[in-house]
Amino acid sequence: MAEPLFINELIHKVKDGSIRIPSFQRGFIWDADRVAHLMDSMYKGFPFGSVLFWRTKQPLKTERILGPFVLPEQDPDYPVDYVLDGQQRVTSIFGVFQTALKPKVGEDASMFKIYFDLSQNNSIQDSSFIFVPDNEVDPEKHFPLNLLFNPPSYRRYLTNMSEEIAEKIDVLFQQFNTARIPVQTFSTDDRTAVAIVFERINRLGVELDTLQLLSAWTWSEDFDLQEEFQELAEDLAPYGFKNVGEDSDLLLRCCAAILKGNASPNIIISLNGEEVRQRFKEIRKGINGAVDFLRASLKVYSTQVLPFPTLLIPLSVFFATSNDQDTHPTHEQHEKLVHWAWRVFFTRRYSRRLEQLNADIVQINVLKNGLPSKLGEFSVDISPSFFTENTFTLSTVNTKTFILMLANEGPVNFISGSPIQLESVLRDCNKKEFHHIYPKAFLSQQKIPNTRINSLANFTILSRADNNMLGGTSPSDYRKRITQNEEALRIIMKKSLCPENIFHDDFHRFLEERTAVLVACANRLMGIH
Repeated sequence: MAEPLFINELIHKVKDGSIRIPSFQRGFIWDADRVAHLMDSMYKGFPFGSVLFWRTKQPLKTERILGPFVLPEQDPDYPVDYVLDGQQRVTSIFGVFQTALKPKVGEDASMFKIYFDLSQNNSIQDSSFIFVPDNEVDPEKHFPLNLLFNPPSYRRYLTNMSEEIAEKIDVLFQQFNTARIPVQTFSTDDRTAVAIVFERINRLGVELDTLQLLSAWTWSEDFDLQEEFQELAEDLAPYGFKNVGEDSDLLLRCCAAILKGNASPNIIISLNGEEVRQRFKEIRKGINGAVDFLRASLKVYSTQVLPFPTLLIPLSVFFATSNDQDTHPTHEQHEKLVHWAWRVFFTRRYSRRLEQLNADIVQINVLKNGLPSKLGEFSVDISPSFFTENTFTLSTVNTKTFILMLANEGPVNFISGSPIQLESVLRDCNKKEFHHIYPKAFLSQQKIPNTRINSLANFTILSRADNNMLGGTSPSDYRKRITQNEEALRIIMKKSLCPENIFHDDFHRFLEERTAVLVACANRLMGIH
């Protein structure tokens, strides 16, 4: 345990640049009430928590401002204390009592305008510390705390005060002047150790806080991982995968999987900066190759229709290469990858344990090396209920899987027979191109429940123009508007994963016949015969 800090010492250390906020911290989030509450605890001598500093002589290239305040440059000959825990308290104490730094243009510092209410009697329960807007400040009643450590202003204030008020303020000054901030200091230049400490501090928060930490590391003076990820995001944007490049958690998992064969958080925090730098071209090739595979082999034209973005992690392992030439799977490898991907989608495999993702990484490495692989050899059983019990909701894994099923059949418009422009439909992925086969208005008249009307089994990809022409009437009625001959119509239905005849107006028969087609297609896509 390091020596506690007096408030005045904290202010000076922040002002001289030796206390700083690392870029992986989330930023200041307290409001004025929280700040005032902290002041009350300090005044009454209540415990208010300790501060954990990471002391290092290797300052970070990127840092966060302290609340609204831009921190001065630090002396390169002295170590820096980065706040690992207690940022809100450090920022609040500095913001309330300091008078030297002005907030950055556009930043709000009003939450630090905390006053001591001189009209209140001391109470162990109630607080005398309050936030007061500028236009409501009463100098006879509200004492600004930022005068306590500004001797000239403090003395001038007291000259005009009554003896009773002066005594109150003297007590106030004494309490804060002697208050001490408990401090722990963790001294190391080993950033992996810092990552572990930070992850443990935040264990009750988001599980992958350490990934945010590592994405903020600057691995060397000429290699900034954040910049590399941003460039990757820009490269992927034209292909509908920009948000993959912006997802540092996902990209760091890809890095760990490619370099270490494991995407677990403890593996990620042990990544070696030099190895990441040296092999980042390989990592980039792996991610780009995975995206190309998804687009070409599964019709995934954007992450909007990708059921599990985490599928990119094992895929990037397969396509990662240090060679100038890209990795091209053999026919057998390609077939194995496609069947595995569909099985992951239909079983929702990656919504469960991390162990399943890591198991697939192991098997995909085996496949990559040309050895017999068990990739995708896990239990899967698709029944008609998958298509009747799941409603069409664009945000769900099952709906995205269903959309990709339809897309992979090369659907065409009912009236014109022209191909659906899948890339534009799946890039935007909104309900405008997905329509009921048995119209909602027609089924509602028959008192069919909405869950059945809106089930996956009753949807297809159809242009808005065709849907408007077909209208909301019965299938037997809108069949009259379709001018295609029987053979052409049979092909249209097949490409829409529909039975040959959907125009008999019997919705229950339609569901039974269509789910049979859909189940057969799902099994074919998964390599189940």
